[in-house]
Amino acid sequence: MAGISRPRGTDDLLPERLQAMEHARQLGTAIAASYGYRPLETPIFEATELFVRGVGDTTDVVTREMYTFEDRAGRSLTLRPEGTAPVVRAFWESDLRQAPLPARLSYWGPMFRYDRPGRGRYRQFHQFGVEVLGESEPELDAEVIAVAWRWLLELGLGGTSLQLNSIGDATCRPQFREALLDHFGPHLAQLPDLDRERLRRNPLRILDSKDPDVAGLLEAAPKTTDFLCDGCHEAFLRVQEALVAYGIHFQLNPLLVRGLDYYQRTAFEVWHEDLHGAQNSLFGGGRYDGLSEELGYPHCPGVGFAAGLERVTMLAPPPGPAPLPLVWALAAQPEAAATVIRLSEQLRGAGLAAVVDAGRRSLKAKMRSAERGGASLVCIVGAEELSQGLVTIRLLGDGSQVSEPLRTAVDRARALLFQSS
Repeated sequence: MAGISRPRGTDDLLPERLQAMEHARQLGTAIAASYGYRPLETPIFEATELFVRGVGDTTDVVTREMYTFEDRAGRSLTLRPEGTAPVVRAFWESDLRQAPLPARLSYWGPMFRYDRPGRGRYRQFHQFGVEVLGESEPELDAEVIAVAWRWLLELGLGGTSLQLNSIGDATCRPQFREALLDHFGPHLAQLPDLDRERLRRNPLRILDSKDPDVAGLLEAAPKTTDFLCDGCHEAFLRVQEALVAYGIHFQLNPLLVRGLDYYQRTAFEVWHEDLHGAQNSLFGGGRYDGLSEELGYPHCPGVGFAAGLERVTMLAPPPGPAPLPLVWALAAQPEAAATVIRLSEQLRGAGLAAVVDAGRRSLKAKMRSAERGGASLVCIVGAEELSQGLVTIRLLGDGSQVSEPLRTAVDRARALLFQSS
């Protein structure tokens, strides 16, 4: 039929497809809310410098994929290719930075990249994501993954695997870069032009090569985890321990790097069995503690993930309702972290929205956060509770509390919560 076709790499969201994407978005936002995440939305276009400085001028996104234009005043603007840098900018330009930290935020909306179209991959696409800003506790890395994992489970999406790595930080990454240069340097002639350029400008990017001729060199390449400093090594162990507490299986993947320069320490991807080759990743995320400084703001650690809704809904049918009221589960001592994580998952499984605070702040600080966060009820596990298999359940409205065995804590919390409402 003659006429004007839609641009290459775009798609029309017809009613059935749009309904599936809207369901996935609403479900993701509701699940994120059950972990204490609040939604926000940023502009579709931003100052080009935000992405050049934040995403990195050596990345494929900046060098080859951005839709950039000048407005009538001659300002360089870019249709957003990703959501994290805009969220960080919004955090600093608003009163979010004055609110109780960490700031747990979720977002969704259209993104734009001039990329090669593929299965479920478009030049205009929609992302759902979450970000945590203002705290560097490794348990938050695992929490972000848990949000993503619960979202996939409630969408009914099976056949997935979690790929996990640590790519170090400014302390240990220089030694790893040197090891990569020593490994690939003698083989420059057999590298494609793109990988030679990656090696020259940012050696870590070569680990993201999808060229089959480089596969053998990648297999024998140095592993990021062999170069981690003590701080990165401890943080990576804590992420893994928290994931075990969440009941999430993962595969360590020392070749995994993310496509954006702002990542450090934890990096992860979700792979799907129906996606193969260079496009096997369904989505991913990681920690980006240096991004705020790259954008010209004070230091502010962060971690998050983003998923393309087109790709996710291509593989998953949409079910499921959203959870109910808000509970906080607090670890009074570090050794209680795994217990409160497991308890929070049981609470969510029973239909109660629950925020878990398993980090190493004082109980007083955690209680203050719960009160300011609008919690109706807190479940506290400390050394005494651990030794006796108990949970202290406290209603914040009247300050009353009870000690309850772990095995019946969820039922007691539900009863107290609805009795007080």
